[in-house]
Amino acid sequence: MKQVAFITGGSRGIGYGIAQHLANAGFDLAINGMRPEAAVQDALNGLRALGADVVYCPGDVALQEARTAMLERIRAYFGRLNVLVNNAGVAPAERRDILEATEDSFQRVLTTNLQGAYFLTQAAANWMLEQRAEQPDFAGCIINITSISATVASVNRGEYCVAKAGLSMATQLFAARLGEFGIPVYEVRPGIIRTDMTAGVTDKYDALIENGLCVQKRWGLPDDVGRAVAALARGDFPYSTGQVILVDGGLTLPRL
Repeated sequence: MKQVAFITGGSRGIGYGIAQHLANAGFDLAINGMRPEAAVQDALNGLRALGADVVYCPGDVALQEARTAMLERIRAYFGRLNVLVNNAGVAPAERRDILEATEDSFQRVLTTNLQGAYFLTQAAANWMLEQRAEQPDFAGCIINITSISATVASVNRGEYCVAKAGLSMATQLFAARLGEFGIPVYEVRPGIIRTDMTAGVTDKYDALIENGLCVQKRWGLPDDVGRAVAALARGDFPYSTGQVILVDGGLTLPRL
């Protein structure tokens, strides 16, 4: 029986790159997104063409009732869950200096990027513990997709940085709590990745990368993140719970 991975925000961008690599690694997939299922059929069919059985779980991870519905849909369709990838996230609607940013923006970003992932992890972890109690050989893990913004300050999108830093700590907390049950929890921390979220700042980062922002002189791709996640999901790093995998082309490498 194939393992099942649930990827939030998995129908586009980094999430879809992750989904492709997990499909290639032999996982069946539950894909979450905000768009109607009809709007993501091409993406879902692309994953099916890679050999995965795929169920779509629409909904906003910021809402408790939506998170519950997603897990119930997975339980009804597959009856199991082995891997949770917390990837869904939003950027501030407007980039504003922290001296001018609004509480509404802070709440929107924190509720989606941190609170939603935190409590989805709680619910998924409890389901994984149920499965482990029934199946001593159960294999599961949780992977949080954060950002270099967890440690690199951007004063014009402070709410995003705070949310990613919080999710980084959540990784450590759940890793510590689930360690006794053999369920590792990891953090994958991407750098500058070419997606629709970064499309509006392409010129800015083209120039920065050309002038040495990253050790490896190129944009990161969803494929780069997907490779890292697949290695963790396969169990290639079984003794590394709580660790951070940087996928940033050396951007955060200290240099003189």
